[in-house]
Amino acid sequence: MGVRSMTVCAILAFVAGLVVASFADFKIFLPGLLEGGFMTIAITAGAAVLAVVCAFVAAMAKMYAPWPLRWLAIAYIEIFRGTSALVQLFWLFFVLPQFGVTLEPVTVAILALGLNIGAYGSEVVRGAVRSIPRGQWEATTALNMSRLQALRDIILPQALVAMVPPWCNLFIELLKSTALVSLITISDLAFKAQQMNATTYRTVEIFSIVLVMYLAIALLITIAMHGLEGVAARGTSRGRPQ
Repeated sequence: MGVRSMTVCAILAFVAGLVVASFADFKIFLPGLLEGGFMTIAITAGAAVLAVVCAFVAAMAKMYAPWPLRWLAIAYIEIFRGTSALVQLFWLFFVLPQFGVTLEPVTVAILALGLNIGAYGSEVVRGAVRSIPRGQWEATTALNMSRLQALRDIILPQALVAMVPPWCNLFIELLKSTALVSLITISDLAFKAQQMNATTYRTVEIFSIVLVMYLAIALLITIAMHGLEGVAARGTSRGRPQ
């Protein structure tokens, strides 16, 4: 997304915010929804960190690790890509205690969403690394660099430029998936909205505010990732994709 597109989206979000703020009782609903919004942001941030770690570890294992670790990485990717995020969430929350492992709801939410998005992200990482021209690898061999050195100093800095746009989409999907955590008793933004709607029946006002809040968070993610893409592009031979 270019700067012009983000500016248009930001203006639309601002206008939507003004419209929502004109609703009666806006100040009554906002504190509770902000509390839920902070929980949503916290879960999104924690799961995003876990997703990035899992994605890089799984991608590197799938490409370069010995076969037992490679098959373990493949099993992780296929299981978490091939099953529902909601079922994964329920499995960690309701099934693990049957084996004597009980986790806090927020921990379960971060684990389930982070592992799920990490499985998709691993293919983003693998595809970006594979997209680096073979000549780059040959150059690292000529310089007598180990594979780890080549990845760290030459390959991954270039691959990062190609990874950022898909990761932006994944982080936004992660944000939207946090609405599922209300089903395991977490008072996130979606849970607060449902709770308020059940007691006040002000459906239009409440869910319009929630809509704008999700949009605002998504725009912040997009702007941050766009900035990261620019930083990653500087100093690399690939340059910024147009």
